[in-house]
Amino acid sequence: MTPSSSPEVLNFAEAVSLQDLSTYIKRARRIQEQGIRLQAAGSVVAAWVPVMTPSSLNGSLPAVLGLRTMALAEASTADVTAELNSVSERLARMNPAETELSLPVSRLNAPWAAVTPPRSGWEPLGTISDDTLRSAAEEGIREISEAVPDTAGAHVVEQVRERVWGRTLDGGLPAGAAFGSFALNFLGAAETGAITTVHRVGRWMRLSSQGGFTLVRS
Repeated sequence: MTPSSSPEVLNFAEAVSLQDLSTYIKRARRIQEQGIRLQAAGSVVAAWVPVMTPSSLNGSLPAVLGLRTMALAEASTADVTAELNSVSERLARMNPAETELSLPVSRLNAPWAAVTPPRSGWEPLGTISDDTLRSAAEEGIREISEAVPDTAGAHVVEQVRERVWGRTLDGGLPAGAAFGSFALNFLGAAETGAITTVHRVGRWMRLSSQGGFTLVRS
């Protein structure tokens, strides 16, 4: 961790956005404890969380990031990567009507936070139903659960995860992206006809669902 010289504050446009951020962090903590990146530019803050990252440069596990964007009451500039717990504790202490979030002084040097998808150049690839993504995620979770014994070592677990989440769906989308959208609750309710749009730039693909964005680099 690296200390910051002074605390930063983000003033959100609505108090409900902070409640949404708290819920988002709770979902992320079910997956990992690798932190959250809050990146403010202008009147929008992007909240990034890692869903999965390859363990090495030669690993075949796709890099999957979750993204929620929220409106700020005033133009701000910030780029902070901190522990999920530290942000969560601040949110828990706040009055539900408050809109100002003090960012943690302690920061994480997380390798995943240095992997930033491009902001422009995205080309549309089409759409995929949220039910298809949900089914792929649930099937993958079930397959991993059945394939990995409780006594399995980290190497075995990684191999199984690489095989399952590196598998591609229609259009070349890695199954790990479906897991990210499902685990972060970005997908619409089952059997409602909800649709996710898919874009690509270079090695990155972006899923835009009703609850947020999932970005994957294969």
